[in-house]
Parts: sequence; C-alpha cells; structure tokens
Amino acid sequence: MNVGDRHYRTIWLNKDGCSVDIIDQRWLPHEFRIVTLRTVDDIAVAIRDMWVRGAPLIGVTAAYGMAVAMAADPSDTALDAAWEKLHATRPTAINLRWALDEMRKLLRPVPVGERAEMAYRRAAGIADEDVELNRAIGENGLAIIREIAAGKKPGERVNILTHCNAGWLATVDYGTATAPIYLAMEAGIPVHVYVDETRPRNQGAQLTAWEMAGHGVPHTLIVDNAGGHLMQHGDVDLVIVGTDRTAANGDVCNKIGTYLKALAAKDNSVPFYVALPSPTIDWTVSDGIREIPIEERSGEEVSLVWGKTASGEIAQVRVSPEATPAGNPAFDVTPARLVTGLITERGVAEASRSGLKALFPEH
Repeated sequence: MNVGDRHYRTIWLNKDGCSVDIIDQRWLPHEFRIVTLRTVDDIAVAIRDMWVRGAPLIGVTAAYGMAVAMAADPSDTALDAAWEKLHATRPTAINLRWALDEMRKLLRPVPVGERAEMAYRRAAGIADEDVELNRAIGENGLAIIREIAAGKKPGERVNILTHCNAGWLATVDYGTATAPIYLAMEAGIPVHVYVDETRPRNQGAQLTAWEMAGHGVPHTLIVDNAGGHLMQHGDVDLVIVGTDRTAANGDVCNKIGTYLKALAAKDNSVPFYVALPSPTIDWTVSDGIREIPIEERSGEEVSLVWGKTASGEIAQVRVSPEATPAGNPAFDVTPARLVTGLITERGVAEASRSGLKALFPEH
C-alpha cells in the first residue's frame, strides 16, 4: 500500500542486511514512524507490545526474529532459545507458532555456518508468500462483493462492515478482510465501509480508518455497539473480518467482539465472511471454543486510552475510576455455524471440517 506517494510493506530488511525495519503501529494514525529492530529481544518486544500486530504480520516478524537470532548466534541453543522467546509473546495467533516451527524445522539440519543466510532467505520468502496469499484472498472475496453489487440497483454502493484491523497493517501487504475491498475499488465497484472502533485498543478507529482514508475508500467510523442497529435497518450488505486462528472445524478466533457481530449478522440474514490465509488454520484444534487459548491482556488497555489532544500532543488518559479493575480478554471465538464462508487463497470454503479439507486435502 502507499503512504503518501511511496509504497510500503509493513516489514522489510534494512539496508544493512541484518536488522529489520517496521512501521511502529502504536503511533498511528497521528504519526507515521519507522523503527529498526536489531536483536531478537527487540523483535519479541515489538510483537508482545503490539508495535506490529495481526496474525500474518506477527508470523512474518517472528520469522525475521529467528533470522536475526541466527545472525547473532547460529548455535542449536540459540535456535531453541529464540523459538521459546518469540513463542511466548502472543499465545493466540497461530501464525506465530507456524512461522517459528517452519524456521526451526528448516534450520535444524543446516550447518551452523549457513544458518543465518538460510534464515534470512526463508523469512523473506514467507513475507513474499503472505503478499501473494492476501492478493488471492482479495480475488476470491471480490467475487462475493461483485455478486452483491450485481443484485443491487445499478451504481448503488455495497456497504461492508469490518471489525478490528485485518488490513495491510495486519499483514505484509493488501490485508485479509480489506484485500477484497481494495480490489473492488480497483474494479470500479462502489463500496462503503463501516469501521468498528474496536475497543479497547481501537485498531479500527486508529488503523483501519487510517488505511481507508489513505486509500480513498469511502468509510464511516462507528462505535462497536452500532453494528447490530445498522444490520437491523438494512444498512449492512456484508460483514468481512479477519482471524488470528481458525480451528479445523471452522470455528473462528478473532478480536474480541467478533462473536457479537456474527450473532447480529445471523439474526438479520447478513452474510458473515472470514478472510484468512491458510497458515492461520490450526489443524490440531477440533473445537475452537474449548481449545484455543485466549490471551488476557493488561487491564490498563481498557482503563487508559491514547489520543491526540487539542494542542497536538499525543497523550494517554484514564476513562475509568482508578479503583475499578478491568478485565481484558483480547479475543473471542465465533462458532462455525455463524460463519457464511471462509475466504482463503484457494477459494471460499464452508466453515466446517469437510469444507476446509475440500480446499486443503493435504491436511
């Protein structure tokens, strides 16, 4: 995607050939900052503290973390230590474990002196693959938008509701849930996006809205609880969300609040789709509700919010009494029965074990 007149991915190898540059998402939409990560500890902090976020981008960042670790110390001990350090950062997003397992499996039999070069090559390959996967997801999701547009009055816009940020900023490029939207814009299909603010970290208000504005996509920011109301009144034609982990039975784990959107969509006969690259599917989990670990983050993310003051200062303010404790489950699981379809790089699957296996028979 473009920022101003320059194309950016969300992560790339620095010119020194060793460190990694990222867009530090904590400061968006008010400031666009690029940060250099030089050590595996830097990369662990960036993942844990959400300088980068979104399951696909977390996975790619972790892959580069393994490469940076191998550049510093290519021993078996360092390889395993890097895996453990990075794996502990975010327990829910399956792409993290997938990328770490992919890197360790590849590097273990490689001679120590060749590991760093191999690690950087594979990390770059995972990044490139992510872009291609998301482009294919966009093409398959575009067909859904095109069909809805054909059923509406000529020229009438397709209203799409999103939740959290499953955009370019959550991946290396294109995004998952946003890829069909961007391709619909390119195809000349009139679209309009309702952007959930997505408390408590406001990834919708801060990140998705920033993306939509930068790409020229007509959009409206809404509070999280407005989605059901809009669906009741026929103002939403389609819901597309992303996912941090999808179980083999089609259950979908995504940012907290996704389940409520799916319930409202079901009650109002609004199609509810989930866009996901195949590394987000956890074939070892057969029941997402019972088996997927839900990350519990700091209550301060609920009690405190960042914003830009009238003076232009970026500041943090408290929105609740200091004596009030806050719970902060970061994700919830939407049962497969509420999901209209899973938009993958190979096509749109029914949200079920048989539906996923039809597209991915190798699993």
